Amino acid sequence: MNKKYKMSYHDAMKINRRALALMYKHFPGAVMSTFVSAVWGALTPYVGIYLSALIISELAGAKDKNRLITLVLISLISAAAISLVSALINKWKNVKNSYNWNRMWNIFSQKMLDADFAVVDDSKTQEHLSIVMQNENSGGWGLTRVLGNYSSLISNVASFIGGISLTVTLFVSRVPESAGGFTVLNSPLFIVGITAILIAVTLISPALSTKAGSYFAKNSKTNNYANRLFGFFGFLGFLNEKACDVRIYDQEKMCDKYNLDKESTFGSGGLFAKIAKEKEGPLAALSSAVSVLFTAAAYVFVCLKAWAGAFGVGEITMYISSLTRLSGGLSGLLSTIGDMRNNASFLKTAFEFLDIKNPMYQGSLSVEKRSDRNYEIEFRNVSFKYPGSDSFALKNVNMKFRIGERLAVVGMNGSGKTTFIKLLCRMYDPTEGEILLNGINIRKYDYYDYLSVFSVVFQDFNLFSLPLGQNVGAGVNYDRERVEKCLSDAGFGERLKELPFGLETYLYKNISKDGIEISGGEAQKIALARALYKNAPFIILDEPTAALDPIAEAEVYSNFNNIVGDKTAIYISHRLSSCRFCDEIAVFDQGQVVQKGTHDALVADEGGKYHELWYAQAQYYTEKE
Repeated sequence: MNKKYKMSYHDAMKINRRALALMYKHFPGAVMSTFVSAVWGALTPYVGIYLSALIISELAGAKDKNRLITLVLISLISAAAISLVSALINKWKNVKNSYNWNRMWNIFSQKMLDADFAVVDDSKTQEHLSIVMQNENSGGWGLTRVLGNYSSLISNVASFIGGISLTVTLFVSRVPESAGGFTVLNSPLFIVGITAILIAVTLISPALSTKAGSYFAKNSKTNNYANRLFGFFGFLGFLNEKACDVRIYDQEKMCDKYNLDKESTFGSGGLFAKIAKEKEGPLAALSSAVSVLFTAAAYVFVCLKAWAGAFGVGEITMYISSLTRLSGGLSGLLSTIGDMRNNASFLKTAFEFLDIKNPMYQGSLSVEKRSDRNYEIEFRNVSFKYPGSDSFALKNVNMKFRIGERLAVVGMNGSGKTTFIKLLCRMYDPTEGEILLNGINIRKYDYYDYLSVFSVVFQDFNLFSLPLGQNVGAGVNYDRERVEKCLSDAGFGERLKELPFGLETYLYKNISKDGIEISGGEAQKIALARALYKNAPFIILDEPTAALDPIAEAEVYSNFNNIVGDKTAIYISHRLSSCRFCDEIAVFDQGQVVQKGTHDALVADEGGKYHELWYAQAQYYTEKE
């Protein structure tokens, strides 16, 4: 982190401007309302300061009754107007900023949704996203900090400009010659000297503050790791899916090391406690002390000039208040710039994630929508290596799917079955060879148009905590009759009749307290119904009955032809007995298709891999002699 941390101010401000442009693109109203609020809040106090000075001067001087009444009325009216406008601006700002957190995370979420599957599936991408999330959530670094920093920047600039406009007369007001030795206050050298002192004190305070804040930024990697440990072990008791194992093996004791250890990163004797005690704390305290010196110097200078007769008592309050705000503005400006520099390294990490390229060519051809479902797919000398791997997961696969065919794909773990399906669905592109749809390389088709050809029930499918109908219809609006038919075909018809709200029944209780908990087998039936509802010409089933009981499994098999209809079906399974209804079986071994044929023909080949796998399973279901 230290190397990334060392960034020039020029580069730091450049990446901050890019971040601001990104935020303005996604939520312009929040940016504009925040900026207007910052300028308004910084300048309006000077109105009260100026009017108060006029009133005090009048009271200490001529005491003109009419002028006093006029000044008081102007002060009251202006205060009321400022309060009204401030309330309206704050309301506008609060409304526009209410969803900033969600919208900011949507930027990262949309990046993942738009990324190629190969990018999402890469462990480096997942690790990169994890670091970004830790930076944002744990320390509030990255995009989270940008809008606040710019708001502070604009506010301090406005405050600085306002302060200068009211204090410039302080330095040009001359002490009368009759003041004797006090006339030294008129000397250009004295004015330059006091100005230098005020500026020096103003610069030292934010420099110390920025240095104090930098220690956290420099140790963010340690913070992120410790926060990840806390995020897991600190909330282990909330995880339902781990509750059984925790109790059986008494695993809650493992949490003590990470939650109760005083020497841990966040413990009282840990890294950040030592930094706060030895470095960050003293620097922050010194920064506050130095800022008090400015106030002291300002009081001395203003009071000396007033004592010598350069101006009246009213101007004293105006100059003191204005100088304090001017110093605060300059100090805040420099602190903010320092914080923006500290934050720049985290923004760089975020943009490195957002700038990850999609290597997959998207294509532009439309897939012909055929009512006869006459789609033919061919693997032609296809080989594939996963990114970063030196070995082939698939090697020289040649295969052609016949229209309406029922193909089973079998093989041992690691034989290439899942990789074969990922290439078929173009989650990855082949390393060698090509895949053709109706004689055209699938890379030439529009990516999402090509995906529309497939319905897939993945082994690790996911259902959402939404109404049943929306889960099957994959959308808010869906054909109720079709959804009900698909659920019935998938074996969920009887269970549907029992649901309290029918298709409007929520799955799980994450969103609705009236939601239902479903078993693994029921979830698998719903996932199968979702695949049927899409009504794509190719349907791929990855272990579709793994969670079903034997009776439900037999029901699916007996109705398989009716369920699939005229679709081309590809069926992946470890249970070879469930492949017998398929027209053809492809046997994978070590990334290659070593056999193809019907069940009976493959079993009869005693030297084949299928025969070996078949009898390895059959021995558990037949009585040994």
